[in-house]
Amino acid sequence: MRWLIASDIHGSAVWCEAMLRAFERERADRLLLLGDLLYHGPRNDLPEGYDPKRVIAMLSGYRERIFCVRGNCEAEVDQMVLPFPVLADYALLETGDRVLFATHGHHYNADALPPLQPGDILLHGHTHIPECRAVDGITVMNPGSVSIPKDGAPHSYMTMEDGIFAWKDMDGAEFLRFCAV
Repeated sequence: MRWLIASDIHGSAVWCEAMLRAFERERADRLLLLGDLLYHGPRNDLPEGYDPKRVIAMLSGYRERIFCVRGNCEAEVDQMVLPFPVLADYALLETGDRVLFATHGHHYNADALPPLQPGDILLHGHTHIPECRAVDGITVMNPGSVSIPKDGAPHSYMTMEDGIFAWKDMDGAEFLRFCAV
C-alpha cells in the first residue's frame, strides 16, 4: 500500500490542490494528514490562496481515503464540516515489525517522545520543516508543510511504501529518502 503523508495545509486551497494533484500523480492508496487543515493560527501569516471552505470541499472528495490526526489549529467545529475524523490526537500504524506513531507534533515530538520502542517511528508535522533523524533509537520524521514551509524548506509531502519513506516537493522531486526495512 502506498501512502501520501502531509501536514499543515492551513486553509490554503492553492497548496491543498497541489497536494491532491501529487496524491493522484503518486497513485497513492491513502492520504495521512498530520493536522492543521483549515486555519492558519496566530503565529502564521495567511497562506497563499487561503480559502478554508474550498479546502473542505476538496478534502471531502477524498473522505474514504483520508486518515487524519488533530493539529493545534483544529477545533470541534472543524469536525462538524469535515466528513472524516479529524480529532484524534494520534494514530498507530504497523509497518512490518515497527510501529508508526502519527501525531501533529505540538505534544509529541523529538523533544517529547511518546512511549515507543527502539526501531519505532514517530511521524509528526507542526514545525513546517522536513526532518528525518534518530532520537534514542526512535526515528523521528516530519514531511514539512504543504502551505507554509519554514527555514527555506520547499512546500512538501512524503510517500511511504514497503518501508521506504521519500520526501518530495509539490512537483514530485525527491529530496530525502529513508529506508525502514
